[in-house]
Amino acid sequence: MKDVSVIILNWNGAEMLRKYLPSVVKNSVEAEVVVADNGSTDNSIEVLTEEFPEVKIIRFEKNYGYAGGYNKVLAQTQTPYSLLLNSDVEVTEGWLVPLLAFMRSHDEVAACQPKILNYNHREYFEYAGACGGFVDGLGYPYCRGRIMSVVERDEGQYDGAPVSVFWATGAALLVRTDIYNKVGGLDERFFAHQEEIDFCWRLHSRGYGVWCVPESKVYHLGGGTLNKSDSRKTFLNFRNNLLMLHKNLPTGRRAEVMFISYFMDYLAALQKMLSGDFKEALAIVRARFEYSHMCHEFDRQRDENLREAVVVSIPEMRPKSILWCYYVKGVRKFSQL
Repeated sequence: MKDVSVIILNWNGAEMLRKYLPSVVKNSVEAEVVVADNGSTDNSIEVLTEEFPEVKIIRFEKNYGYAGGYNKVLAQTQTPYSLLLNSDVEVTEGWLVPLLAFMRSHDEVAACQPKILNYNHREYFEYAGACGGFVDGLGYPYCRGRIMSVVERDEGQYDGAPVSVFWATGAALLVRTDIYNKVGGLDERFFAHQEEIDFCWRLHSRGYGVWCVPESKVYHLGGGTLNKSDSRKTFLNFRNNLLMLHKNLPTGRRAEVMFISYFMDYLAALQKMLSGDFKEALAIVRARFEYSHMCHEFDRQRDENLREAVVVSIPEMRPKSILWCYYVKGVRKFSQL
């Protein structure tokens, strides 16, 4: 019996399935390949049934979204390992082998990711995940291979041995199924963006490791949910970052970080307004207001996270401000930090 499931969520993505699923089926002989359909109204089920008979289909009656869909699937998954794979990812020959080998030989690791490259510009890292993610002391995320909006060319600079990271991308995330369910999976209230960072923070605080295994490589189209310049994306990133901090920061640091974030967010909104980007400025202000109305809904999870935490100071949360490094010191590459 196979011990890993490669799980792809689909919603009205028949053409995506035709384009990307063949590489997954061909190069994932070690796994059971599963497509969970989030209530599609196109011909996705017909495509799967007729063109991919070897793929297991799980059908939902409605669209539960990214986090909700994966949570429902993993709640019923029997394999020890589950790999959450976006429907717009092309995988390479042998991609699962180093990921599984690493997890099998490191019981303390709960999640890992491969190296993620850009599908359309294949010599560059992909924006969301690259070669493993970190956050600074204020919770701002960045990657090995991507600082702010600057994405590096992959020249093998981050190849080599696996490395411990703060967060692994949800585009290709290998997890231990039981631990995923034990810590509560992805937070469905985030809707989109930063759910995997929140999830990985919970893993770290409970004593588990999160790693990147660059020997494994995949290509991600990316940008399928919202364009990077979309004000809705800006809103979700600012709001969800605040919710993540509220849920996970230790009591001794929370007041200081949230105080600084308050001024940093309004400074960012002012900068957008002065540059004439009023939609982006409004999105940031809206994010602050919605956070203030939503945060108490997360108090129970915050109490649970603090109660279950066995690690308070996480080394992969680096104290150096990424904003200071980028805007003041001119840092554009992870290797310059």
